Amino acid sequence: MAQTMKAIVLDGIKKTLVWMEVPIPKLEKGEALVRTKAAAFNRRDWWIQQGQYAGLKFPIILGSDGAGIVEAVAGDAGQAWIGKEVIINPSIAWGDREAVQQKAFHILGLPQDGTFAQYVRVPVENLHEKPRHLTFEEAAALPLGGLTAYRALFRRAELKAGDKVLVVGVGGGVATFALQLAVHAGADAYVTSSKVSKIERAMALGAKGGVRYTDDGWSETLKEKVGGFDVIVDSALGDGFAHYLDLANPGGRIVFFGGTAGNIPELNGRQIFWKQLSLLGTTMGSPTDFRNMLEFVEHHQIKPVIDSVHPIQEAEEAIRKMTESSQFGKIVLKLE
Repeated sequence: MAQTMKAIVLDGIKKTLVWMEVPIPKLEKGEALVRTKAAAFNRRDWWIQQGQYAGLKFPIILGSDGAGIVEAVAGDAGQAWIGKEVIINPSIAWGDREAVQQKAFHILGLPQDGTFAQYVRVPVENLHEKPRHLTFEEAAALPLGGLTAYRALFRRAELKAGDKVLVVGVGGGVATFALQLAVHAGADAYVTSSKVSKIERAMALGAKGGVRYTDDGWSETLKEKVGGFDVIVDSALGDGFAHYLDLANPGGRIVFFGGTAGNIPELNGRQIFWKQLSLLGTTMGSPTDFRNMLEFVEHHQIKPVIDSVHPIQEAEEAIRKMTESSQFGKIVLKLE
């Protein structure tokens, strides 16, 4: 095998993503080398490029999502993976507790080089067989968003059939997965977005309806239309978060990850305790969550929503779509 490969490298804050030659990563015992067939962007990659993410280091190969073929494994364990088509769990070193990740936990793509390369180094334990009903591009779109949405809905919010669910900001990767998973779980799902076109696309995926959160009185409109929600899934925080207390049914669960719109505003604690609401933070997911997510996806034959597919050499052009948040679903990079 050659000693070098091509990869997308970010060399500093707000620098352009560059397709360049770098050394092929060296494996340590218990690690596998995967020949990447496809990878996908997450909002995380955009925040790293903007310099607004913890633990920045440069140069770095971005990319948490990927699927490909195992080329090599270091050590005796895991040799059976060689030659297999795999999907990568980007949740590295979660630890032994299902309730929370350990201190050593990290996400593939920072601080460890990620999937935007011809080859990526990952622990063997993070390999899973690619679902047969998915192409490499579809499989690459699944890991981070699917895992985050699955844990948020099922482990943290304990979603069940018949629940009314509100997915905030549909169109982003995790929110779109949350919608798909909720619909297939038998929930009545509703959405918010800044664009009517995204609400219409969400309804084509099974949403019962939605409102634009940019409209005056959006929460009152939603309350009149639906009555209330058992589960609310949010990835933005910001001032709009206060409305969720009104929108939540008694015993409701508000689960959130990320904070692109700011911090949690001042809340009326009386509503929280009187309605017996649960405010639930969540991040990524455990190995068990990932396995359960894959089983759910395969059982229901769910296919990730892909906004667009680009040659990996055009990664910089592709990531610019995130600046305007114009995408609906995942932005995928194809390596072959």
